[in-house]
Amino acid sequence: MIERFSGSHYLLVRQFFKLFGANCRVFDENDRLVLFSNQKAFRLKEDIRVYSDESRTKEILQILARNIIDFSAAYDVYFAPTGEKVGAVKRKGWKSLVRDEWILMDAGDAEIGRIQEDSATRALARRFLSTLVPQHFRVEVAGQRVLELRQRFHPFIYKLEIHYLPAASGMLDKRIGIAAAVLIAAIEERRG
Repeated sequence: MIERFSGSHYLLVRQFFKLFGANCRVFDENDRLVLFSNQKAFRLKEDIRVYSDESRTKEILQILARNIIDFSAAYDVYFAPTGEKVGAVKRKGWKSLVRDEWILMDAGDAEIGRIQEDSATRALARRFLSTLVPQHFRVEVAGQRVLELRQRFHPFIYKLEIHYLPAASGMLDKRIGIAAAVLIAAIEERRG
């Protein structure tokens, strides 16, 4: 099961049209489906499940909001086969109005890193002018860049490249990186 997280390049593709909730497919560098996420609709607290495939028989990750509506929401990430909490991702509320910023936390909720959207100018253009301006996120742990999340331009389908840098080895649990990408795609679906 951990082999799903052994790659360095992934592509997340959000389902083009879904009336309620959001589905995403995560492909490895050989274009094989390795994960399928499903955001449950009509929940007071965010509940996103990540499965091994579209049959939804083998749950891999759970991404659960701690509170009901929270501007600085924290999302706990659990490895479903063992129930182990692997970390958390917390949105920086007011800072995320201009450009998205998130805090990465370990299983004990100690801050280990940050996710930050590229420039404030591009972020504002995305929010107020056009959602066609692609997003780019830098992920740093201990001041070192370990992951890049880069949206591929497509007018209808949200695609997010997930690229682990060599520095990520031993510094970032890839399950947290994938969970953060799924969460960002779900948040963007609501903004859309």
